[in-house]
Amino acid sequence: MRKAKSKPAAEAARYKTTADDRLGRLALAVAEVRAGERASPRTTKLLVAGVPKMAQKLVEEAAEVAIDAVRGDEAAVVKESVDLLYNLVILWTEVGVDPARVWGEMDRRERMMGMAEKLPKSDAKNAG
Repeated sequence: MRKAKSKPAAEAARYKTTADDRLGRLALAVAEVRAGERASPRTTKLLVAGVPKMAQKLVEEAAEVAIDAVRGDEAAVVKESVDLLYNLVILWTEVGVDPARVWGEMDRRERMMGMAEKLPKSDAKNAG
């Protein structure tokens, strides 16, 4: 876990969020947990565990979404998708990724290809 800054609100303030940006609000809440401004035992446990555990949880949740989709369990896909997004945001905040940067990349791809799709391998290597 990264060391808390002397001004805890500074880290939380870097997340640009709007009322309808749920992932931005989640990133802000995670930053508040990291700064000790909000209590969340589960989030704190993940933050203390570090990037390897965060990455493991992300992969586990992605697998659960996929398995539930194959089973045709729509309600489970929805619930596991929320868990997946939660773990993705935890990882983003740990490595310093603001959700707004992800949306910016999606916008860039949409401008290039008409849709925010996965880049071809040759373009993906040159993007960044």
